[in-house]
Amino acid sequence: MRLTQLAVLAIATSLLTTALAVAAPGLRDSGPPQQGRAIHSAGDLAVLPGPARVEVENRILADRLDTLLPRLMAESGLDMWVVINREYAEDPVYFTLVPQPSFAARRTTMLVFFRKADGTVERLSVNRYPLGGPYTAAWSGGDLDAQWKALADVIVSRNPQRIGINVSRHWPVADGLTAALRDRLEEVLPAGYAQRLTPAEPLVIRWLETRTPAEIEVYPQVVALARGVIAEAFSERVITPGVTRTEDVAWYIRSRFEGLGLPVWFFPDVNLQRRGTACTAEGAFCGEEGVIQRGDVLHTDVGICYLKLCTDTQEMGYVLRLGETGPPAGLLAAMEAGNRWQDLLTASFSTGRTGNEVLARALEASRKAGLRASVYSHPLGFFGHAPGPTIGMWDNQGRTAVQGDWPLHANTGYAIEGNIRHAVAEWGGQFVQMKLEQSALFDGERVIYLAGRQTSWHLVR
Repeated sequence: MRLTQLAVLAIATSLLTTALAVAAPGLRDSGPPQQGRAIHSAGDLAVLPGPARVEVENRILADRLDTLLPRLMAESGLDMWVVINREYAEDPVYFTLVPQPSFAARRTTMLVFFRKADGTVERLSVNRYPLGGPYTAAWSGGDLDAQWKALADVIVSRNPQRIGINVSRHWPVADGLTAALRDRLEEVLPAGYAQRLTPAEPLVIRWLETRTPAEIEVYPQVVALARGVIAEAFSERVITPGVTRTEDVAWYIRSRFEGLGLPVWFFPDVNLQRRGTACTAEGAFCGEEGVIQRGDVLHTDVGICYLKLCTDTQEMGYVLRLGETGPPAGLLAAMEAGNRWQDLLTASFSTGRTGNEVLARALEASRKAGLRASVYSHPLGFFGHAPGPTIGMWDNQGRTAVQGDWPLHANTGYAIEGNIRHAVAEWGGQFVQMKLEQSALFDGERVIYLAGRQTSWHLVR
């Protein structure tokens, strides 16, 4: 029986509650650190089965096409947007536009979006194999030459003045139209139409970076799933000091996500820091691989995608020494300093402010607070490294051209990412590097962590 929209929403909401409940309260904690409390999960994390995922994803897609795309096309001043794909060489934006399940563009697939006088957007497919809803087939069947002629007829019959195509010098996700396909498009159009073609770059970026209310509703569960698996991995359920290697933990994380049917967009990273292994070089990442010992500081970097939405999370763990009930005071202070850095960064967010401006304000505020900080935050959404305002890069703490000049818009997602170095008295003044990253939403006025943030150490007992 086909699930209704209300039923699907109820399932998603129920699973969000379950995912948050399986982790200890600290996973949701966004207030003052409650030090010494471990963050553990219990039982299985809940995810939607395949058919229900498809239902949710397609409902969200239909809503985006109905409500978001008309506004963004008007904002970008485009009368028409043409997205042309070939099988296994799809435009990066293609899978955000088509219903699931979809694994490739069959042969050559053409999507046409035309903004009508009443502000609505006509959605057409010119495709050997019709997509069905939410598209109307303008042509199907026939050979490739007939398909290109049909595309030209669709365009000419609507007489758009500004036709957006996906070409971009600076944004890879907006540069999906190949040179050969562009040449063929210009060949089949009547004289004068080639001059109407214009980069759809602003539309593509805004389409990919903007989150709708329906997506904001489910995004916390996606992030909670990632955080829940980290909590499992950084516990005695997985780690035996003196035996378990960092790579074993990385493979556990990878396998756990695989078992849940959650694709990772990069292989999990797990590394350790310990007293006697100096962390001094400015600008470098501290941490090494090897056998995990008591007293080690652990770090992981994890990214998954679920319901078409991606996460990026970095958290820290500590392996208790015999007789310890919590981390030493110096590490507790390091976590507090890391949270303080996050607060200074998120306080720098403001609608219309560019990524470069946010970076400069955050670094200056950190300097005044006495924090040795590095900022390299980035947008999140359909991609882990999504388009939008770049806020620093790990190897560039100055201005980032083009991407860093993009302004912040409301209802956009970000990985609040960076690190601070903090001297640990119990380590003889040696620095520990707190590499923290949490998925968040900027609603136009404030930054909201989608599933809380880490304020206390994961403890391996």
